[in-house]
Amino acid sequence: MQASPLLTIGLPVALIIIMLGLGLSLKLEDFTKFLSRPKPVVVGLACHLLILPVVCLALVWAMNLSAAAAVGMMLLAASPAGTSATIYTHLARGDVALSLTFAAVTTLLAIATIPLFSNGSMLLFYGEGGAVYLGVMQILQFFAVAILPAMIGVLINSRYPALARRLDRPVKVLAMVFLAAVVVFAIVGQWSVVLVWAPVLGAIVLLFNLATLAVGYLVPRMAGVDRPQAVALAMSISIHNAAIVITLALSEYLLNNAEMAIPPALYGVIAYITAAAFVWASNRRQGAPEQG
Repeated sequence: MQASPLLTIGLPVALIIIMLGLGLSLKLEDFTKFLSRPKPVVVGLACHLLILPVVCLALVWAMNLSAAAAVGMMLLAASPAGTSATIYTHLARGDVALSLTFAAVTTLLAIATIPLFSNGSMLLFYGEGGAVYLGVMQILQFFAVAILPAMIGVLINSRYPALARRLDRPVKVLAMVFLAAVVVFAIVGQWSVVLVWAPVLGAIVLLFNLATLAVGYLVPRMAGVDRPQAVALAMSISIHNAAIVITLALSEYLLNNAEMAIPPALYGVIAYITAAAFVWASNRRQGAPEQG
């Protein structure tokens, strides 16, 4: 895929704005709350980091995907929780604080998990000769555009909460508009790739998303986690921060492969639809709010 100024500059800028918006929604306390209530977070991380990558790998092998699409799926499995999950958690009467905490923890862990999954997936699906590893400088670039802005947002929210509240919505709206424009541009530029792989990838992406919802809710419940917390984990585990993977796939300084960006792009659309269905079904089962 040939680089363009929009992709080279636009993707990192969009991700910086998105992660800044995430930070504006968090406080320093959100990173330490799980120390006093570790069980839900530990169970959620086990689902997120251990169970779902295995499920994703099984689906990838079963569907016989191309190497690029397979790497894109595995990177999607490694991507952190998206802050949009907080909205769905609230609507489903789940534990919003846990949702925010899980987003913060998985975002920090992404410093290690995304490079690890990237290197491992490239080696697994391309072989040693075709692997493109993320080196130290690329990991630092990822830190600069993904983790550092989130930390800045957290500091702003901690020291200037009124300013953070004023900035929160405009920053998130700007980020979503910016990212949408970049993704549309990339899809149009690679339309032939989309036509070939979208039908097949749509099926596997939907299956993986349904698996994340099932694992994210049922495993915590079987482990004795309360329903509101299980709802928060189901939303957080199923709604990924796909922007990180899209940036990683399309940036000329990182993987530079448009086909890898198709799974997370499709997932971003499908996850919102299935999460809405989960909220509706969950609320209907629980009955009126005063009965929950």
